Amino acid sequence: MSDSERREMLAVCGAGSAEELFSEIPAEARLQRPLNLPAGISEYEIVDFFKALAEKNAAGYASFLGAGVYNHYRPTVVDTVVSRGEFLTAYTPYQAEISQGTLMSIFEFQTMICQLTGMDVANASMYDGSTAMTEAALMAMRVTGRNRALVAKSVHPEYRDVLRTYARNRGTAVDEFACDPDSGQIDEADLEAEIDGETACVIVQSPNFFGIVEDVRKAAAAAHASGALLVTVFSEAVSLGILEPPRDADIVAGELQSFAISPSYGGPYAGILATKDKYVRQLPGRLVGQTKDSNGNRAFCLTLSTREQHIRREKATSNICTNQALIALMATVFMELYGKQGLRELATQNLAKARYLGSKIKPSFSGPYFNEFVAFTAGPPEELNRRLLDKRIVGGLPLRRFYPELGDAMLLCATEMTKRADMDAVAEAFA
Repeated sequence: MSDSERREMLAVCGAGSAEELFSEIPAEARLQRPLNLPAGISEYEIVDFFKALAEKNAAGYASFLGAGVYNHYRPTVVDTVVSRGEFLTAYTPYQAEISQGTLMSIFEFQTMICQLTGMDVANASMYDGSTAMTEAALMAMRVTGRNRALVAKSVHPEYRDVLRTYARNRGTAVDEFACDPDSGQIDEADLEAEIDGETACVIVQSPNFFGIVEDVRKAAAAAHASGALLVTVFSEAVSLGILEPPRDADIVAGELQSFAISPSYGGPYAGILATKDKYVRQLPGRLVGQTKDSNGNRAFCLTLSTREQHIRREKATSNICTNQALIALMATVFMELYGKQGLRELATQNLAKARYLGSKIKPSFSGPYFNEFVAFTAGPPEELNRRLLDKRIVGGLPLRRFYPELGDAMLLCATEMTKRADMDAVAEAFA
């Protein structure tokens, strides 16, 4: 700011100087020296400064972290599209006349989610995978009239924490059943022992937190035999490019972070919730439908968006009446860009990379895995990770704090971004 601009601003305020402007503030409360800050720098110097900071953070490091947040390539066209003014500044689409672009993108999103999951209908997105899973459990309770959720211990621990947080103040029960210590898949015998006539839903994740692919059909049979619904969860969306869609489930919940959404220290992300047509009226959140306007042209509008979501409070099916529109749009552009064949090829690359890593480091579980697996370390996993950091490699996730019974175990992930030389370095560190 120039001196002339300062004088002009002071004149508008009716003050002759900055001291006069602040005269109402006691002198002892005023700072009598310049701020202890470095002098300003130019824009390109600021860019260089933050690039240098990024090098100290994660840029230039290989990463083997997964566990619900994955290091996938983000096509540059995604940011180009979502930065367009009609998307970035779009108002919530209650007024369909001026929101057709936003409504159409949400409708396309819902359609592709149904194709991926094998479900009949999907909503416009949820906040993230954990809230989507919790809303799926509450939805199952409304459908069945029962008050108990039975969740596998191989479901993401933080997802289970969110479910228990919701349940604590609702008076609903959340119980868990075991996973097999050899395969890493659900323990079918324990599931059948735990399920009862009060169980509203059985919740299974595939690939589960250990990266193991579950047999959803067996879980569905056990749930349906007792009158419960099956909720299938996923946190690695890329797996849907190669795995059979969970058609045997009644409700599918998941996380779309893998679809061109930056890890960003944990969010914002976009969850999904899809179900069969007969349960659509219990589906929380926003739903966009296709219709025709008065001239017979294709048009879009919010549908089944009951006012109870907004004003009926305790009678509402959910406190969620909106969606992660901008983040879901990123996922929509990603799905449009890759298409069916491209997503399958991406999933195949992930599978191949994880198989190569698994050939160098023995997985702890015998079950089939997608792009991450559990491996035991010779000592504390934290020590191994410290050694890997010296090689500019971020190692896997130590599992002791989530699963004390696993001891010195680590969850390792390999995606299309993982290089063979880095996998060899990790294997050498394990050896």
